[in-house]
Amino acid sequence: MNNPSSQPNGLNPQGRRAIEIVNAGLARRYRKERRFRLYGISAILASLLFLSFLFGSIISKGYSAFQQTFIQLDIFFDPAILSQESLSTANYPGIVKQSLRQMFPEVKSRQDKRMLYRLVSSGASFQIRQMVLDSPEMIGQTLQVWVIADDDIDMLEKGHFDLEAPEGERRIKDIQLAWVDRLKKESRIEKRFNRILFTAGDSREPELAGILGAVAGSFYTLLVTLLLSFPIGIASAVYLEEFATQNRWTDLIEVNINNLAAVPSIVFGLLGLAVFLNFFGLPRSAPLVGGLVLTLMTLPTIIIASRASLQSVPPSIREAALGIGASKMQMVTHHVLPLALPGILTGTIIGMARALGESAPLLMIGMVAFIVDVPGGFTDPSTVLPVQIFLWADSPERAFVERTSAATIVLLAFLIIMNASAVYLRKKFERRW
Repeated sequence: MNNPSSQPNGLNPQGRRAIEIVNAGLARRYRKERRFRLYGISAILASLLFLSFLFGSIISKGYSAFQQTFIQLDIFFDPAILSQESLSTANYPGIVKQSLRQMFPEVKSRQDKRMLYRLVSSGASFQIRQMVLDSPEMIGQTLQVWVIADDDIDMLEKGHFDLEAPEGERRIKDIQLAWVDRLKKESRIEKRFNRILFTAGDSREPELAGILGAVAGSFYTLLVTLLLSFPIGIASAVYLEEFATQNRWTDLIEVNINNLAAVPSIVFGLLGLAVFLNFFGLPRSAPLVGGLVLTLMTLPTIIIASRASLQSVPPSIREAALGIGASKMQMVTHHVLPLALPGILTGTIIGMARALGESAPLLMIGMVAFIVDVPGGFTDPSTVLPVQIFLWADSPERAFVERTSAATIVLLAFLIIMNASAVYLRKKFERRW
């Protein structure tokens, strides 16, 4: 009779065969695991590649908008034009044109003069007007003033025109190129930081358009959203998680909250149009209405995140508080809520970040209007940053393309800051049980 111990490794052929099968299976599983990890890493790298391409495309098109071309003119503040009785209504465009004619006396024909006047922006006259109103004593003097260049000249200086193309296919004519070269030789053209982009409202002229009005509108809209959605969302989550009894009514509420979180945002815009504008008669294109609409949209997100944070608090905290004589309300306010607050704040910030990037519901309540003035309150007509980007993207001028990308960069910066704040709050105050 064979002794099993006499076989190699103490195993009979059947045992060795079984081990070989197991080892082969383990090798297959290990190969599958390595392939799965490779797929995951490849997916992450592909995502980073596409994200880098997106950011690179936006930045490459928009970084030049943070600079603006200026032209130096010798402005004679002619007393014959600037009479003390009509400083606010004087012919300031005539002063700018007079300066250009003096700099280029060889320009005689009416057509050439029109092209000469298009070297500078129409906003130059408003700049001169403000200078005279601030310092009337400069009347009668000749001063060197840097004025805003026209958007075509700005695009030329930034290299966005193909100068090799035939003259008939270019917005810049050859004679204008000669004038620009002359100004360069005289050091009368330079690019500076574009403060107008951050200090002005919208405009039909690209070189005069800014995002301040849209940023102010976004601020007022998000402030209304935060003041309404934060307390209502937390109160709803606390009631459903800590006080509500489990019955059909609460089950129906929970199902509807989860469904509302997946509803397309434009549906909330239709609701705001029907209820807040048509029924209650609230002002159109106002941050107040925009905040109400975004509140309806962000409430499900805040409620779901708040409930998840409350559920993460161990039951022993509740039992210990109740065991030492605290009421249920004291247990929630003094013990549960402080521990759940980091998650609640994280969910709130993420919901606000989503509201900041929304445009579809606000288009339905009229915040797509062309708003020049910076809003000063919650009921003033205004727009928001995503809608401003939408409006500029639809404009035909080449200069609006870079301003669209620049506004997108600002919006992405705000979103990154808000999401980074959410991550910071979660890491700083999070407790692991």
